[in-house]
Amino acid sequence: MKSAVEQLATYKSVHLNPKNIRTHFFGVPMIIWSAFLMLGTIRFELAGVEFSAAMVLMLLVLAYYFKLHVKLALGLTLFIIPVLITSEMAVHSSQPFVLAISIFVVGWIIQFVGHKYEKAKPAFMDDLNQLLIGPFFLMAELYFMLGWEKQLDAEITPIARDKRRAIEAAKRAQ
Repeated sequence: MKSAVEQLATYKSVHLNPKNIRTHFFGVPMIIWSAFLMLGTIRFELAGVEFSAAMVLMLLVLAYYFKLHVKLALGLTLFIIPVLITSEMAVHSSQPFVLAISIFVVGWIIQFVGHKYEKAKPAFMDDLNQLLIGPFFLMAELYFMLGWEKQLDAEITPIARDKRRAIEAAKRAQ
């Protein structure tokens, strides 16, 4: 498994433009919430307790985040719990799939607008695992804005810039 530094540097290499990062602070939560809503409609019972696929996904993804970086995972836990609660409430609305698909599409439009500013393709196009790193990256960026995890920022930013230079050089060589 790649380290948190490797994963964040790869993601950041195509997320250096502040406008792109700002769009991601809107688009990524919308996509996550809508995905949780869609998965929340898949219900099952275990030992008399009802669960959803969203609940299972939350546990798996948080376990992955905790394995990568405990402090960032704690922040993501504080983010994901309200997402799960509100999406679970929306599961019982009259048309949860229509709501979920609408928010999902708008979230992705916002993401792609951000990448127009960036002039770089989204990270997941080369590595699907980067879809999981998006929220992790945003939590890291939030921590950096708050002045936390300065060492992590100092580690990933130069690597990200070097990776971006390599991407740009490869584009020019084509």
